[in-house]
Amino acid sequence: MGDHLARGEEYERKAEKKLNSCRWWGYKVAKATNLFRQAAFRFKLAKSWDRAGSAYTEAAKCHLKCKNTYGAARAYVLAADCYRKTSSKEAITCLEQAVNLFKNVGSLTSAATYYEDIGELYESEQNLERAVDNFERAADLFKFEEVIPRVCECKEKLAQFAAQLEQYQKATEVYEEIALYYLKEGLKFALRKCLLHAGLCQLSKVDIVAIENALARYQELDPTFSETSECRFLKDIANAIDKVDAVKLTDTVKEFTGITFLDSWKATLLLRVKEKLEVMELRNGYLR
Repeated sequence: MGDHLARGEEYERKAEKKLNSCRWWGYKVAKATNLFRQAAFRFKLAKSWDRAGSAYTEAAKCHLKCKNTYGAARAYVLAADCYRKTSSKEAITCLEQAVNLFKNVGSLTSAATYYEDIGELYESEQNLERAVDNFERAADLFKFEEVIPRVCECKEKLAQFAAQLEQYQKATEVYEEIALYYLKEGLKFALRKCLLHAGLCQLSKVDIVAIENALARYQELDPTFSETSECRFLKDIANAIDKVDAVKLTDTVKEFTGITFLDSWKATLLLRVKEKLEVMELRNGYLR
């Protein structure tokens, strides 16, 4: 471990010395780039992740001096991979540099992929607003490149986070957009799941007219949806909201979970609906 660290430092010193020399500018920068990469490799073997990330960042800067934009982008990605182990902030900074460079050379699929990675890093930091922004950017670039399955993956993520942020209208619209793609592709299971998520976002607004209109739309979009447990569940929740009955909602959820797993995302949205109904029940009690 110590030997790898010492060798990494040696390569780093040689790279810096090469950059500070005065002759053959292009050649010396190319040599320095290679030395920084060798230093980074040794630092990785020593598990000195910050130093490895720093060495890859220096290699990226050398690539830029040689007008090698793609090489610089790749070096920033390698730097980010190292920084992931110690600092999400540094990893994000490197990935943002890489994304801009990939866009400059027209490698939009790569740019979209690393926007996804940035979104996931923000997700791990529970910064959902920034996660939404980056998944949206990724989806836009994948759509431009016509990589539609990846568009749907990104949009499902941003819709999920938008709902967690109580941006229910945005989340609903995104889920409904994805549902149209699944319908076109004949992906029935994915369509049912997407319509369930869209319906839960509508339910979270506790607007019975909007909910009924949405359910009518979904059944018109896919006539078989009305026969599913997902649709019956949404209708039963809508009925509990219409009657302002938190107990009925709880019973409906218990019945549904007897046949289907309820993940934390759905549970969070349904808990919010229950809390709103309980407030409405109290208010109605005072009015009486």
